[in-house]
Amino acid sequence: MAFANSNVSDIIATTIQSRSEELADNFTNNNALLRRLKKKGNVRPVTGGNLILEEIAYTDSTTINVNSYSGYEVLNIAPNSPISAAQFNFAQYAGATSISGLEVLQNSGKEALIDLLEGRIKVTEGQLMNRLDYDMYQDGTGNSSKNIVGLALAIPDDPTTGTYGGISRVSYNFWRSQYYRGVTDGGAAVSSANIASYMTTLALRCVRGSDKPDLWVMDSTYYGFYVNALTSIQRISSSDGSGAAGMGFGPELRFYGGGMSSDVILGGGISGAVSSTQTTSGEPSAHAYALNTNYLFYRPHKDRNFVPIGGERQSVNQDAIVKLTGWAGNMTSCGPQFSGVLIA
Repeated sequence: MAFANSNVSDIIATTIQSRSEELADNFTNNNALLRRLKKKGNVRPVTGGNLILEEIAYTDSTTINVNSYSGYEVLNIAPNSPISAAQFNFAQYAGATSISGLEVLQNSGKEALIDLLEGRIKVTEGQLMNRLDYDMYQDGTGNSSKNIVGLALAIPDDPTTGTYGGISRVSYNFWRSQYYRGVTDGGAAVSSANIASYMTTLALRCVRGSDKPDLWVMDSTYYGFYVNALTSIQRISSSDGSGAAGMGFGPELRFYGGGMSSDVILGGGISGAVSSTQTTSGEPSAHAYALNTNYLFYRPHKDRNFVPIGGERQSVNQDAIVKLTGWAGNMTSCGPQFSGVLIA
């Protein structure tokens, strides 16, 4: 069956292509964490392969051959090359934009039709953004483990168990992120009275030389505690979202504990729906992540970064066309040990 308007395929294709090109350039500005990764050059597109790899170097105490010696003493030349890689699967996301033949007739004229498509494409884009933003805080097991691997697995509440990036945290201590528990480690639940001192302790656990956390992402509860703790000194760097943390995530606060400085942003708050059953923001309740973003990466595939997937799809028994917008990639880390989480 011929579509009601023979030109609509071109209009759909060009409209979606135009918007998707803009989105691919600016999507990372939509989320404060992704904005920081982009600013640091940590948005690294993947060109191909069946896995996304993050190369790592670590210390294996059983292969260290460094030692002092004297004169003609025989030296230890046993192989010492603890270099490996964490591996991550490609996660795929897609959203659909559709238009019926009747709607084409009702919105006659090129400009009217483009306005209709623009509105629907914005909805698709927003839903994809909401879903990715939500999943960035999860452990990747949702939707039958087809989601991206987020902070809940990269920086889990208990980093002594499980596997991340194909590397066992039971076997390799260097792959364990840091954590601080209010009740168990601090003697009291996290509150405005103690959150600053707890943050300092956790931040110091994440330090190695010049490596230290540079971004805190908090849920609404902990962000409120931190705001109340700073009421008397008002460490606010921007009230309009123009500061380092990013648009829409202000006011941005600063943390100066342990001789270091980092941004503090709200990862919770009002959020758009990500599915028919999930309408809250992605960050888990009562969590504050201390992130060293030098070791955290956003890895979209270069050919599937919010772009149209294939051509238009026309139903064999309906007067309608559907166009898909897709994304593929993952969020990865090559050093989770330099980040941590504050929990109750």
